[in-house]
Amino acid sequence: MIKYIYADALDAFPTLRKGMFKDRAVQFKERLGWDVSVDADGYETDEYDAINPLYVIYELADGTHGGSMRILPTTGQTMINDHFRDLTGGVMISSPLIWECTRFCVSPNAGDEAKMVAASLMLAGVELGIQFGLDSSIGVFDARMVHIYRRVGWAPEILGTSGTGKSAISAGLWPIDFDAKMEICAKIGFDPSVPEKWFNDSFPVTLNEGVLVA
Repeated sequence: MIKYIYADALDAFPTLRKGMFKDRAVQFKERLGWDVSVDADGYETDEYDAINPLYVIYELADGTHGGSMRILPTTGQTMINDHFRDLTGGVMISSPLIWECTRFCVSPNAGDEAKMVAASLMLAGVELGIQFGLDSSIGVFDARMVHIYRRVGWAPEILGTSGTGKSAISAGLWPIDFDAKMEICAKIGFDPSVPEKWFNDSFPVTLNEGVLVA
């Protein structure tokens, strides 16, 4: 299942918190060889984890981390603007309707669920955007992700690419709308009510003296 958790609430989910940062270290430092920092606890974190991002986390049946991604509004500090503006032709991406997705990670413990984890995270991203009134998601991805996006049915508009072959990295803009949600649901066999439940369970709303309180 999917949980949406802001960074300042992560301490309430210690197993997911530990698993997410450790799995990020395995994926980005050990497997992909990225120049990222890993601390003495084996956690991969950076300065963007310190500005209260929203995490989309897939929780496996045993309560451990199956996969995750990090969401930040482009009206604030983002990786695309700070480090990858060459991929957008030097254009700064800043809009209340566009949020950035980074650190897309699938745990090595996901096993046979890995493809479902990846697809569910993307579906959760679309649902989050619909619920928050967004129209696009932006992010940087490497060549290995292209076939995953196509298989799930949510391919981005490519804004720019650096490098070639397996070493290529690109900036992409993903549409957020009902059609995208339905396409992904159809591809993975989910009822559209499933991602709605993920969102509602993470952001419950109650009626308090006539005022909706999230």
